[in-house]
Amino acid sequence: RRSRGAGPAGSCSPPARRSAQPPLAPWVPVVGLEIHAQISSNSKLFSGSQVQFAAPPNSLVSFFDASLPGTLPVLNRRCVEAAVMTGLALNCSINKKSLFDRKHYFYADLPAGYQITQQRVPIAVNGSLSYSLCIDNKMSQMVTKTVRIKQIQLEQDSGKSLHDDSRSQTLVDLNRAEGQLRVDANVSVHHPGEPYGVRTEVKNINSIRFLAKAIDYEIQRQIEELENGGTILNETRAFDSKLGCTVPMRDKEGMQDYRFMPEPNLPPLILYDTKSLPANVNHQQVVNIDWIHERLPDLPSAKRAKLVELYGILPEHSFTLVNEDGLTEFFENVVKQTQMKPKKVIGWILNDLLSYLKQHSCTVKESPISSVLLADLLNLLEKKEISASAAKQVFEELWKGEGKTPLEIVKEKKLQLLEDREELEQICQAVIDEHEKEVMAIKAGNQKVINKLIGLVQRATQGRSNPVLVKQILEKKLSE
Repeated sequence: RRSRGAGPAGSCSPPARRSAQPPLAPWVPVVGLEIHAQISSNSKLFSGSQVQFAAPPNSLVSFFDASLPGTLPVLNRRCVEAAVMTGLALNCSINKKSLFDRKHYFYADLPAGYQITQQRVPIAVNGSLSYSLCIDNKMSQMVTKTVRIKQIQLEQDSGKSLHDDSRSQTLVDLNRAEGQLRVDANVSVHHPGEPYGVRTEVKNINSIRFLAKAIDYEIQRQIEELENGGTILNETRAFDSKLGCTVPMRDKEGMQDYRFMPEPNLPPLILYDTKSLPANVNHQQVVNIDWIHERLPDLPSAKRAKLVELYGILPEHSFTLVNEDGLTEFFENVVKQTQMKPKKVIGWILNDLLSYLKQHSCTVKESPISSVLLADLLNLLEKKEISASAAKQVFEELWKGEGKTPLEIVKEKKLQLLEDREELEQICQAVIDEHEKEVMAIKAGNQKVINKLIGLVQRATQGRSNPVLVKQILEKKLSE
């Protein structure tokens, strides 16, 4: 069944609007996300088979993965530690005793007919994640919001169905399903003060961008459906990334019975902290929550706070540093190697380096300008051996990656600051003589116009003049 007004299969047009009374209050969407994240581990959750991206189909399959009779699951310690670390990072309560369950359903890529998961007592519960977002895309105007985390659970990964349309066949690869991130979004809308609306589930979204588009589309679809007198079905939908819309897959009116039961081949998972750790225990055989907590890396919020406190940079700049992979380390390395103050360094990192990286679709690690080269360049600028405009030219040359140092480029391009004051005074006088209109404006009280004259001197000296000195000379000559 399809929701009323959804249009024919393959169509993405939202329901046509009919005349209807406007709602008394705006619609409020409710979104719940079920996030399937692949743990970074060398072997699988319940078998010793290797985990390797893009391995040949069925090349990494143990007897247990193939569900041969008599095979038993063996829990991967690394996966348990990763789940605890995730729970701690998301401010969850870690259950010292968690349980495994069998979830029964029949798919071709699940040969056992059930999936091992944690339904009753998962490894972590009741967490929260705070995040910040910009108002009207202005980094200087940010608000902090918090989302609740219901639970984190360990779950066996199924295989992968490969559809061969040319042969009208579906093949099964029992290697681990190789999507690193899959999200199911549950969406409903309601008016404030009223019960939650009927929810739909959009399955198997594999990118953050598509997730946002799917949720936005589904919210709008449901609002228009309800405002036009229709009803929302409790159904499973898919997101068509090419058409940019959700389409019906199957309804949920006949609730599927997964027949959850305790997993008989796995005992309860027992975790410890320093207080509850038994004496004379083999540390290789247990997982210590406190040990993991001590080794938890700084979370993004803590990293941002440290950057603001240590370097005096703006909070919005700390977001950019932390969000770009490797940029924080790059910035800190430059600060350590240069005499320039961090507040000035951050400008070069964000306005110059980052814009070049984005322009050329490069990551920080791929940058032809290392932190050492940028620090050398900024030292030349800080010691007033070159002007700011000359430094921009050197930066451009460094980006070519020809192996030259900033000093070599300065000498080769003759970009050193003019040290001959007499020559600089002659150039300033020539600019004054050639721009009578601007001179009259300055003498009439418009001091901003002097910036134009400074720029003209900079152009005449090919960026080799010190703007501060030029301003002093111009002001002196204009006051005579």
